[in-house]
Amino acid sequence: MPETEDILKRYEERLKQNVSLEEVDLPSNKDFSKEYAKFRQEALSNKLTFYESLCFTLGKILNFAPKQKEREELEKAIEAAHLRLTPTGSTSFAIFTSFMITLVAIFIMALSYVLTSGDPPIIEGKTMITIPIMLLLGATIALKPMSKIPIYLANRWRLRASNQMVLCVLYIVMYLRHTSNLEHAIKFAAQHVGLPLSLDLRKIFWDVEVGRYTTIKESLDLYLAKWRDYNQEFVTAFHLIESSLYEPSEDRRLQLLDKAIEVILEGTYEKMMHYAQDLKSPITILHMLGVILPILGLVVFPLIGAFLGGLVKWYHLAFLYDIILPITIYVLGINILSKRPTGYGETPVEKAFLKVKKPYGMAIFFAFLICLLGFLPLIIHFLDPSTEFEIANFGKFLDYRGDKGPFGIGALIFSLFIPIGLAVGFTIYYKTKTSGLIKIRNQTITLEKEFASSLFQLGNRIGDGVPAELAFATVAKNMEGTPTGNFFNLVTINIRNLGMSLKQAIFNTRTGAILSYPSSLIESSMEILIESSKKGSQIVAQALTSISTYVFRIHQVNERLKDLLAEVISSMKSQITFLTPIIAGIVVGISSMIVTILGSLGSMFERYTANSAGEGTAGFENIGAMVDLFKIQDVIPSFYFQLIVGIYVVQLIYILTKISCGIENGPDRLTAEDRIGKNMMTATLLYIIVSLTVILIFNLLASTIMQSTLTASAA
Repeated sequence: MPETEDILKRYEERLKQNVSLEEVDLPSNKDFSKEYAKFRQEALSNKLTFYESLCFTLGKILNFAPKQKEREELEKAIEAAHLRLTPTGSTSFAIFTSFMITLVAIFIMALSYVLTSGDPPIIEGKTMITIPIMLLLGATIALKPMSKIPIYLANRWRLRASNQMVLCVLYIVMYLRHTSNLEHAIKFAAQHVGLPLSLDLRKIFWDVEVGRYTTIKESLDLYLAKWRDYNQEFVTAFHLIESSLYEPSEDRRLQLLDKAIEVILEGTYEKMMHYAQDLKSPITILHMLGVILPILGLVVFPLIGAFLGGLVKWYHLAFLYDIILPITIYVLGINILSKRPTGYGETPVEKAFLKVKKPYGMAIFFAFLICLLGFLPLIIHFLDPSTEFEIANFGKFLDYRGDKGPFGIGALIFSLFIPIGLAVGFTIYYKTKTSGLIKIRNQTITLEKEFASSLFQLGNRIGDGVPAELAFATVAKNMEGTPTGNFFNLVTINIRNLGMSLKQAIFNTRTGAILSYPSSLIESSMEILIESSKKGSQIVAQALTSISTYVFRIHQVNERLKDLLAEVISSMKSQITFLTPIIAGIVVGISSMIVTILGSLGSMFERYTANSAGEGTAGFENIGAMVDLFKIQDVIPSFYFQLIVGIYVVQLIYILTKISCGIENGPDRLTAEDRIGKNMMTATLLYIIVSLTVILIFNLLASTIMQSTLTASAA
């Protein structure tokens, strides 16, 4: 009706005079929710999309439905991780994959049977039966874990999302302090908090637009219900935020917002304190199962190979140490990280991080080139089996015994190039990838540390009636020489020299000051400043002072969390950079000495047997049994032994570095990859140096002793 429209227009004009209806460039609900599908596609990896497509196809063809209890768990996990598949599809994928592995094992067994002309392939000298058995064992063990892939993905998603919850609450509270609108506050948080929590926040709007829920509050409450068993502090903080919207008193509303920040910070600290207390036992178990017992247990494997008549081969050891153990350690580490409470570990340069060109080619080239040197003994023997020469006081270079070997110390030393080649490849890749970004990260972290005090100064200047443009210049002068002073100085230069407005001076796509400091916290604070400036200088001053207080409190809690985890992190760093490479290097040296002694004893007993048979000497009836006991052909060659241990050390450094970074910082990919680049080279070099030193000393000692024994026996 015309009269109704006139009344609405009249009151709309009156409302505009008192309240700014222009928000911080936020899209409409409809446009914002439509971005969810595109945003989800960009957020999730291609591998995950391929997994979803495969599950969807297999679910329609095979249609293996899980049990009711498992179905409910899978449905919750699928929704939590934003997966487009069904529990039936996930179960069908697991069964199909296990079935295909079984078929491959049967095919290899059949091929082995044909190649042995119908004889059983398990006879001496035939090893084709080993691979099918390993595949069948792997298919059986992997069936259950593969059916629970959505649950693992959901746990990883929750871990990453929970680490952003403090910042999420901070952004929402920052926005609500000057504009009491929950929908716009959630949009504001979704635009700044980053993945994966931003995808969850966008889905709240998406569920309303597609008709799943009728209101934003209903969608939000049901989303919060999913976190009740995982992060009660986050849920409580959000309920306090919702309650603030119904408070008629402005003071009471602001108190509830402050209480929301306090609840999630104190809850985070309390949960992290219990986590740090409970962490010592799992880390000790991880250290024992991953480092001490496996590496020290390697010492006996050369003897086992000899005593069991060659039943234990090097590829059995490789399957156990380079496949089964790394997977077990990784699963234990993921289980430890899945219990980590929420923290404050957002990556400030996430957008730039995703755009970095990845140096695969250069890393693979150098790794291949160095590893090729390690395989040189095998290549030489393949090209010319007769090639051999002596190394002074150390015996033969290759030392092949028939088709078995190489047992020589020269081949063993060359095998050290393989782990160092892998380490060089990892180091080149990760250091090249993160070197520039880590500098930006460190500068941004320094800026964020100073940002609380600078915002407080800026708020005071604006509260005194100084225009925001002049206040930036004043604070820049006071903090000259610091990252914060440089940031404010860039804003001032853009305003004075380029004639930009305050908003353009900060956010211009070409010369904006924010481009040099890509931090979501700084960006969101500046947007709050621009928006609140529309409502007066006092509102700006209050907003900046509040942000300053919040940032300082978050930083304070974060430092307390680091203190709680300091002992555990220090212990893990010593394992990665010192204990693991040294223990592994000593074990390789001792094992090579054992192989040298066994080879010398075998040769000595063979000569004694020949002499006793020719001379008919009494008392040598049992020499034949000693020869069979110390057959060097049945011992695992030192070349392959070091290869297995070296690869295991590289795997262990990678896994333990990821776990230690996850415990300290949460899912911070940039820091983890930067530390992998550092630890991989230093720890592997230490392993190579210790291994080479122990190999040379122990083998020289063993050769001297055995030579003296042979000389005494001959005399």
